[in-house]
Amino acid sequence: MAILYNEKSRIFTIHSKYSTYQMQVDQYDYLLHLYYGSKIENQEMSYLLQYNDRGFSSNPYEVGKNRTYSLDFLPQEYSVFGMGDYRESCLSVVNEDGSYDIELKYENHTIYKGKKLLEGLPAAYGSEEEVETLEICLRDRVTNLEVTLSYSVFYEYDVITRSVKVKNGGSNAIWLDRALSVCLDFANRSDFDYITFYGKHTFERQLERTKVRHGKTTVDSVRGCSSHQQNPFVILCDSNANEVYGECYGFSFVYSGNFKATVELDQFNQTRFVMGINDTGFSYRLQADEEFIAPEVIMAYSEHGLGELSRKYHKVIQNHVCRGKYKKARRPILINNWEATYFDFTSEKLVSIAREASSLGIEMLVMDDGWFGVRNDDYSGLGDWFVNTDKISGGLKKLVEDVNQCGMKFGIWFEPEMINEDSELYREHPEWCLRTPTRKGNRSRYQYVLDMTRKDVRDYLYDCISKILEEANIEYIKWDMNRHLTNVYSLGLDKESQGEVYHRYVLGLYELLERLISKYQDVLFEGCSGGGGRFDAGMLYYTPQIWTSDNTDAIDRLKIQYGTSFCYPISSMGAHVSAVPNHQTGRITPLNTRGIVAMSGTFGYELDVNKMTSSEKEMVKEQVEQYKKHYNTINYGDYYRITDPYHEERYMAWQFVSENKEKMLLQYVLLKPECNAPIVNIKLQGLEPDQVYTVVGTSETYTGSALMKAGYRIPEMNGDYTAVQIEFEAR
Repeated sequence: MAILYNEKSRIFTIHSKYSTYQMQVDQYDYLLHLYYGSKIENQEMSYLLQYNDRGFSSNPYEVGKNRTYSLDFLPQEYSVFGMGDYRESCLSVVNEDGSYDIELKYENHTIYKGKKLLEGLPAAYGSEEEVETLEICLRDRVTNLEVTLSYSVFYEYDVITRSVKVKNGGSNAIWLDRALSVCLDFANRSDFDYITFYGKHTFERQLERTKVRHGKTTVDSVRGCSSHQQNPFVILCDSNANEVYGECYGFSFVYSGNFKATVELDQFNQTRFVMGINDTGFSYRLQADEEFIAPEVIMAYSEHGLGELSRKYHKVIQNHVCRGKYKKARRPILINNWEATYFDFTSEKLVSIAREASSLGIEMLVMDDGWFGVRNDDYSGLGDWFVNTDKISGGLKKLVEDVNQCGMKFGIWFEPEMINEDSELYREHPEWCLRTPTRKGNRSRYQYVLDMTRKDVRDYLYDCISKILEEANIEYIKWDMNRHLTNVYSLGLDKESQGEVYHRYVLGLYELLERLISKYQDVLFEGCSGGGGRFDAGMLYYTPQIWTSDNTDAIDRLKIQYGTSFCYPISSMGAHVSAVPNHQTGRITPLNTRGIVAMSGTFGYELDVNKMTSSEKEMVKEQVEQYKKHYNTINYGDYYRITDPYHEERYMAWQFVSENKEKMLLQYVLLKPECNAPIVNIKLQGLEPDQVYTVVGTSETYTGSALMKAGYRIPEMNGDYTAVQIEFEAR
């Protein structure tokens, strides 16, 4: 069994393949954390607890004269505000009498095979053979507030998921001011580094690594979505941890709204980590017997560095978060018309792109923004999800049929959550916007945000999208969101419920997506928010791929895709070859390099193929064939970051190894060519040591051991941003 309980010592032990998590109900019925780390069997870790008489650390009444017992320094499994633990808390409640006191004591527990779904929320899933769950119920014996902590262990994947359910067992309403999902205390650690992923629009998920210092360090979002600016995935690791060495702890929040992730080093050099819904703008009313479910966090531990940690997340997200037909089915190589035409297109123009793209082996045309309402720029039209027949002459069905006759599938762009003032929908339903009644409200990209907490809004969007999908053979939807939330007020809720709007917005989005993907199971949904502004495990539950960034520059994409890879699988990253000079940076990069970089994702194109030269078109054909050939290795093999772009400026290299270790791709981009340059020798990873590998197209052979220990010499290269892809096969 993966989950064990010792009735005598009241210790819970959770084992995954290579890790152990342990906690204990103590003599006062508090749930204390004991250990999380490398696997330890047949050992109770309560000996790690230390009891000291600490000044200004209060003692619970029931401990009597024992001044060595305080919640202020003992490691908590789920920290609360108001009862003597002054560190960062997970739960803050305003009780019916106006007090903030919470005292959670052990009530009961349940262990069972399998894992329950979280109502209205995305979460990792698994069968009874794949996952085992522990639920621990804690209760405040004065107010009858109940908190159920859920731990599910995916043994073979080496991850543990955690979520929380809060139930008001009292007779009157209470208010949740904070309800986070995870607390993890390290009673004997003060030497962590904190790795986070900051960014901005067109430059997302840039790795930042800092030493954990005394006090609190927080990354968060209050933008209504997970955001370009920070990502809801973070890492705590040894100060000397690298790709192959050191202890690493990962935390991925399965949620697409406001979040916070805080690490605190306390006065006694103990480290606490908490993560969950951001409490800024959050106040959730719970009536008697009502429940609140805090979203899930996927935790993983690696004692062999950051690379191993990432591969654990890649596998569990691919197999136990992503769902549907395209979880594993090969996705079509697409061409998107946005950078080819922007708003200036007609049916004829789109068909001409499709016809030429089809001749090059590309498999799908995606029609981006501008096909609906009165939409010739971004000033108008959002919300009016009916076809603009001035552009789409003959209607959508005819256009799709014409594209299908070219041998191409057809996809379409939506931005369902947004509305322009200049739209029929706004003129009919201005109350459907998020906006404080006494204020005009902020516009962004000339648009407002629809109130997704409202059922009538969601029903309208469901009907509009369904009508479009029923009208023609549409096989792909790009779901965009091009602004963040402000003036967050719902005219559909009373004033006491306005602190719930941020969260209810996300729940409404999830409900709409669930309805659509359940009905249209053969449609591939791709998430997008101005590129990678909502790139999180929550969205991947509904959309198995996400447009990684609106920045299509191949060289910028190296860092963007590098940072994204720390949690999210290659199969989730939308990546396209675009024209040069690049529309975002003006940089000119070789087509070969653009292709190699874009192949490290869900490969496609975003340009007008009719403007390409004959030699460029031949290269596109070759890229398409290469991607198809290596599809499984790239998307479902093991991914290795060979170089770190923040420390190696001359070149960047990464590697894919097939699941059976018989195929390997090494991809390399030269960033700074030098005269009389030094030799570049790359030590590869993940191969079978005794297996002999051949460099495809040559007579070169090497053992896996030689490639990993002595390395592989990169051929001499020159020229700005040149790149090479080297294929190895087991002999």
